[in-house]
Amino acid sequence: MGIGKEAQQFAQFLESVRAKASTPGLDLAVVRDIVDTHASASTEPEGVTYADVDADGVPALWAIPEGADPDKALLHFHFGGSVAASITSDRKAAGHIAKAAGARSLVVGFRLAPEHPHPAQIDDAETAYRWLLAQGYEPRNIGSTGHSIGGTLAVALPLRLLAKGEATPGAIISISPWTDLTISNPKVDENAELDKMLSRDILEQFRTAWLQDPGVDFTDPDISILNADLTGLPPTALHYGEHEALAGDGADFGRRLADFKILSEVRPLPEGQHSFILGAGRVPEVDRAIEQMGQWLRRHLGS
Repeated sequence: MGIGKEAQQFAQFLESVRAKASTPGLDLAVVRDIVDTHASASTEPEGVTYADVDADGVPALWAIPEGADPDKALLHFHFGGSVAASITSDRKAAGHIAKAAGARSLVVGFRLAPEHPHPAQIDDAETAYRWLLAQGYEPRNIGSTGHSIGGTLAVALPLRLLAKGEATPGAIISISPWTDLTISNPKVDENAELDKMLSRDILEQFRTAWLQDPGVDFTDPDISILNADLTGLPPTALHYGEHEALAGDGADFGRRLADFKILSEVRPLPEGQHSFILGAGRVPEVDRAIEQMGQWLRRHLGS
């Protein structure tokens, strides 16, 4: 049985945004404005309010569901390959996840490449995490969430903290993560016609903008989390769409979680698109996945 008409319409929407953003000669600022229109794919989550905040110099936005547990918080990282997307593009999708988890979510406006290449993004993620700690949240009560490059950051932040011998967030939700910066997984090309957001060309453009050090090794575990030592990683739920260019990245990372015996669940969404959470509130398959994410966070935060 195929996907429903809402999922098909969502895929068509992604394709139309990609076509606009790929128009030759566009200024980067215009491309970023176009990418932010992905926000229109999500509905406004009912009963969620928003508040701008300065997280120690990193712009951020609280998404606050009615009745949220005051002791728990999510740290949410947006998509866009480090080059585009923003708090604006992710506000509603993050709100839906926050509502499912019964916890407020801090949507992080990390710096973008090429103006701010790696490691600016993970530095900002760490700054926002430390800001949450300064607000009185305990590490075990914080969930690290995100999609695409944000799904990478959601894992990379706990890995960085582990390397420093510090307490990590209590749980991870990593959606559509980019785990292998060599872009060598065969799914990148096998799913070229199916992925309506990403392509090999787009991934290569993102990589060039993000990783500007001429001596960079794309297999470096600080960049390609597929190669990282995952020992000590908190409970991790991994979600990705089967139609993604990065579906192979997700599947391979799921196997790594199992190899390291991390408490985890791996949920490929049948015929799902990259960053499918952007369809929150409109696509039933997406809403079911978000409900699963919420249950994971409710189960593991604070435990």
